Amino acid sequence: MNYIEGIGFIAAVLTTTAFLPQVYKTWRTKDVSSLSLPMLFMFFVGIVGWLIYGVLKQSSSMIFANTITVVSAFLLIYFKIKYERINLYTDKLS
Repeated sequence: MNYIEGIGFIAAVLTTTAFLPQVYKTWRTKDVSSLSLPMLFMFFVGIVGWLIYGVLKQSSSMIFANTITVVSAFLLIYFKIKYERINLYTDKLS
């Protein structure tokens, strides 16, 4: 691994791990009110683009980071749709 990929891995670990607490908090609290679905979709598509770019460039740091971030972004989209429906349903019952 050359020093450029080393820098890439450091950046990948920092940016990817910075995103994980939001996924955990959303899963734990089921509070999705502050998450914007259009932003999440655009973010997801952008990360998929970066993942494809990383594969084409054969950059293991980009592949590593963006694979984890694609899964994380997908989970947030899933949580947003699922928990928003649950919250709408329980609000109607109240």
